[in-house]
Amino acid sequence: MIIIIAILIGAGILYQTVDRKGTGQKFRAVKVERGEISSVVTATGTINPVITVLVGSQVSGTIKTLHADFNSRVKEGEVIAQIDPSIFEAQVEQGRANVLNAQANLLNSQANLKNAQASLTKAEVAVIDAKRTLERNRELMERKVIAQATFDTALTNYDSAIAQRDIARAQLESARFQVESNRAQLEQARAALKLAETNLRYTTIRSPVNGIVISRNVDVGQTVAASLQAPTLFTIAKDLTRMQVDTNVSEADIGRIAVGQEATFTVDAFPEKVFLGRVSEIRNAPITVQNVVTYDVVIQVDNKDLKLKPGMTANVSVMIAHREGILKIPNSALRFQPEVARGEEKGEKGQERPSQAGQGVMERLTRELRLTKDQQSKVAMVLQSSKEEFQEIREKAKPEEARARTQRLLRQKIWEFLTEEQRQKLNELAQSSQKDEKKPGRVWVLSEGGKPVPLSVLLGITNGTFSEVVAGDLREGAEVIVEEISKKKGSTQSRAPSPFMRTPGK
Repeated sequence: MIIIIAILIGAGILYQTVDRKGTGQKFRAVKVERGEISSVVTATGTINPVITVLVGSQVSGTIKTLHADFNSRVKEGEVIAQIDPSIFEAQVEQGRANVLNAQANLLNSQANLKNAQASLTKAEVAVIDAKRTLERNRELMERKVIAQATFDTALTNYDSAIAQRDIARAQLESARFQVESNRAQLEQARAALKLAETNLRYTTIRSPVNGIVISRNVDVGQTVAASLQAPTLFTIAKDLTRMQVDTNVSEADIGRIAVGQEATFTVDAFPEKVFLGRVSEIRNAPITVQNVVTYDVVIQVDNKDLKLKPGMTANVSVMIAHREGILKIPNSALRFQPEVARGEEKGEKGQERPSQAGQGVMERLTRELRLTKDQQSKVAMVLQSSKEEFQEIREKAKPEEARARTQRLLRQKIWEFLTEEQRQKLNELAQSSQKDEKKPGRVWVLSEGGKPVPLSVLLGITNGTFSEVVAGDLREGAEVIVEEISKKKGSTQSRAPSPFMRTPGK
């Protein structure tokens, strides 16, 4: 819808026909013919391996040996480099000694635990014996058989045995805690040993995949530091027989790209060879450079002959649509406007009149978005003040790009006047219009009296030079005007000359 609106606005600017006699002008025209048209989206990109693995080091050290170089074919698990392991071997030996020491401490603490258990048992026996003696002396004391001092001594011995038992219990608990502590220290020593052994294994760099080394970033004797992040030692491409092209497609064209579309591209190394591929992925992450938004479109390509190399620049053309045996007209005929049709922009009282196209735009916006009276007034002012800006876009940009830019410009100018619901509806109309390839257009032909007469047509796909005619009054062999020549000035008034032009009647 928005694309159609933009075209209608341009049409309203371009085509306001007036009657001017005696202009003394000639026209160049070209015959309408049948042929084929391919609509493509062009972009540039970079060739990359499908899977690229960066092989780094998790430990710091000095490179002792290298077992792989540029273009080396490596297998998964194959040793490709060795970091000097001397320090790490010493750490492993130290870790093993710590484990042995922790084991000895654990055994010692376990022995102490058994001693503490025995001491507790002895103390409990002493308490029982002291209690028995105390009870016996108590009976004798009551009979006044023994002296008070003897009874006091038995009582003191009993209290002392209880205290010794409490001490033995505390020592037993302490021995148990010591055993648990030594057991934890043993586990800690074992973990440290495992870490040292792991770091020792990391000194041997192995290839994680089968592939080809495309980059080597270190030499023998070089020190690598892995304190902050793992340094990259090698870059390995998993399979160079399958490559991908990462292209930057502009936001104006991304809506026409779909997964599965065919693509062709060339590289500077083989300028005469055309490589075939297919769109496999359209990534949603935008890439913004100097306010220009592009999207990464991934194209899969076979590289069995290994001609394509990583990093090559590819000039890509994605096939959007292809038509054969269709009626086509040059785009210069769509851009053409006779001088006699550029006059009456104002009414009889000197006030500018809105074009029928502009009225159609207002009717569509009012109907589709349900504009209020105030909104209609503001949108009408925007359309009126933006005619020259829309015209400039149509003249300088390619048709597909011009429609997208006009659509964005129109949406930006009326966006602030709309409610949230109207904005959502406007976005839906824009998305639906991208799927519709049919667009209105207008060409000029010469009448029997030699005057230019406009004809409305419905256009299909375009390749930037020719456009498909899907409906209208044009027939094969008809002549459409592409250029206007002034006899008086002897100068060409057309904006887009064509090598196929000819003057009617000559």
